[in-house]
Amino acid sequence: MDVSFLGGPKPQRGVGVVAPFDFALDRELWRWVPDHVSLHLTRTPYVPVEVGLDLARLVSEHETLGEAVRALGATGPEVLAYACASGSFVGGLAGERAMCAAMRRAGELPAVTTSGALLQALSELGARCIALVTPYTRSVTESLEEYLSEAGITVTDRAYLGLTRHIWKVPYRDVAAMAREAGRSGADALFISCTNLPTYDIIPQLEAELRIPVISANQVTMWAALARLGTRAVGPYQALLDPAARVWPPADVPEALPPEDLPRERSKEQEGWA
Repeated sequence: MDVSFLGGPKPQRGVGVVAPFDFALDRELWRWVPDHVSLHLTRTPYVPVEVGLDLARLVSEHETLGEAVRALGATGPEVLAYACASGSFVGGLAGERAMCAAMRRAGELPAVTTSGALLQALSELGARCIALVTPYTRSVTESLEEYLSEAGITVTDRAYLGLTRHIWKVPYRDVAAMAREAGRSGADALFISCTNLPTYDIIPQLEAELRIPVISANQVTMWAALARLGTRAVGPYQALLDPAARVWPPADVPEALPPEDLPRERSKEQEGWA
């Protein structure tokens, strides 16, 4: 059968994504991406270090970033995104800016990081006081608070899991529980940190319950990268993506998540929840 009349695939615009070696949520990133954009992902080299401040520094070294960006060059992206929250906030504001500069030098393209995108998103939402949810240890969570404080953002409350591995396995139930714990502190918005933490499906429900914008690491990364392309991220009724979603309806949303998203019990690795 001759299919030449179909003309081949439609033109795509590319986003080059640098992720840590243990990143496991590729499919979640794609869910914010419109059909005419493709993601081209590469990962930093493996190092036998648990999630913590040392790992954050290792996966954000400029030499590592440069090698990853050069590898992405073969796919012809138009913008670069570093998809790791801790790796981009561990060096403070100056460290985040230096990372973007290193990526721009290596790829000669616009570059964003998760933590830089977070500040852009908070500015877009007019949020100066936020609540935090993280899967991190206390020391990594405090490093995030220091980064935000340096940018003039006040943290009203926080909840964290204390995990050092397998973060992508955390179920929606635990993320939602932490959000409800931290999100009733009078904050302007709530940020769910870590690109390895699943968040896509629970953002609209949490926004309806808490009546404040809820943003996540993967969401802000894709939102900022796609904005550099002059296009918009897609997502169901999320305040960052849709100004109409910033007008809160009556808070009568049921608290239960879909049964398939709820684990039967908390795993031992998550006993550090605080």
